[in-house]
Amino acid sequence: MITGELKNKIDRIWETFWTGGITNPLDVIEQFTYLIFIKQLDEVETQREADAAILGFEPDRIFPDECQEYRWSKFKNLGDAAKMYELIQTKVFPFIKNLHSDSESAYARYMGDAIFKIPTAAMLSKIVDGIDALEINESAEGGDSKGDLYEYLLSKVATAGTNGQFRTPRHIIDMMVKMVKPNPADKIIDPAMGSAGFLCESQNYIRKNHADLFMDDTKREHFNNDMFYGNDMDTTMLRIGAMNMMLHGVENPNISYRDSLSEKNTDVDKYSLVLANPPFKGSLDAEAVSADLLKITKTKKTELLFLALFIRILQKGGRAAVIVPDGVLFGSSKAHKQIRKEIIDNHKLQAVVSMPSGVFKPYAGVSTAILFFTKTGAGGTDNVWFYDMKADGYSLDDKRQPVEDNDIPDIIARFENLEAEKDRKRTEQSFFVPVQEIIDNGYDLSINKYKEVVYEKVEYEPTDVILGKINALETEIQSELKELQKLLAD
Repeated sequence: MITGELKNKIDRIWETFWTGGITNPLDVIEQFTYLIFIKQLDEVETQREADAAILGFEPDRIFPDECQEYRWSKFKNLGDAAKMYELIQTKVFPFIKNLHSDSESAYARYMGDAIFKIPTAAMLSKIVDGIDALEINESAEGGDSKGDLYEYLLSKVATAGTNGQFRTPRHIIDMMVKMVKPNPADKIIDPAMGSAGFLCESQNYIRKNHADLFMDDTKREHFNNDMFYGNDMDTTMLRIGAMNMMLHGVENPNISYRDSLSEKNTDVDKYSLVLANPPFKGSLDAEAVSADLLKITKTKKTELLFLALFIRILQKGGRAAVIVPDGVLFGSSKAHKQIRKEIIDNHKLQAVVSMPSGVFKPYAGVSTAILFFTKTGAGGTDNVWFYDMKADGYSLDDKRQPVEDNDIPDIIARFENLEAEKDRKRTEQSFFVPVQEIIDNGYDLSINKYKEVVYEKVEYEPTDVILGKINALETEIQSELKELQKLLAD
């Protein structure tokens, strides 16, 4: 979360954009992102140089020798605002736009029409100084300052809540990725990708757990060109996503400007893993929705249509970990029941992790859950594992401060050893429910439908004792009031 001094620094940079004449929040986010990207390219280059020096080889350079002046660490110290402005406008910005310009990469596609809009040297100088003071690197503990920065910037966009442009918290993404364990053979998609958080964390997981893939030409080619897919309808998010993936070392992710729910999306049986937090509400062109999806669940609710989409685009044996609003779990409409029945009867629902409503605060207070299922086309749901997450390591109010209570390590550990969960009682935080019981309850997936609550008997004092204590207190109050009246009279 962006809090305290960091928040104040970002607000001051935002104010510089605003007072300088850039008042459209999306324009501010774009220009902000370009400059952060330029700074991080230099940081990546510096790290490569340090690694190469230790290992004794020539680094793979982003900035050729003739372009060294384009590096953030160089131009920020020019000391002349006008010279820095001219350099960035005429050389640095064209340089970042044309990275990978010789390819059909997502980066080249979405950066091609990027425009540098900062109007004056003085304004640029203040913004560069402000960004230089920000700590926006990912921490060793799995933090995501850059993602938090995007989230905070998006909170300033008035339409963000309507269009669903809220970043999934990194620790939730990290949990989901660790539970589904992406592997080098996967084709991974987020059909509502935003800033590509799920894709970035997936590639992090693969790098950490399957480092040997980079020794194999075929696997490395797959990783860079055919493993990661993402769709979005916001060009700002597509640019951010493309830059994000490039900074994470994925050369050519398949990022597309596409309405995933429309007839134009013809993907069928294509991917082995879906990771997503699709929009829960927002604009929907009902007439453009794919007829294939409406056959599964006839509705205008995007959260239900996206579930139908996930089923269609997954290969047989493909798995999904997706966030849904609680209403999907227990909604009584025909469409709600249809999609739950489809997943349970025709595929394999493995788990439902119920999350507390504060997870998406301060930007949204909706209660959510994560569904884990595998596409089989032939059923297979037997016992569904439920987990009642009560804490995620942060306070569940608008401040979202770090706290000690955190169920996430327990969720991951238990999911990796579900065999040991079979004897858990329904009074505990996690337990299994047989599929027939779920069917008998109208395919209801709300954990409260199955969780058993133990009520402790409370013994109260006899009524005459309680009344006696009340009378004694009343007598004491009257006595004190009389004493106070005497003091006031004197």
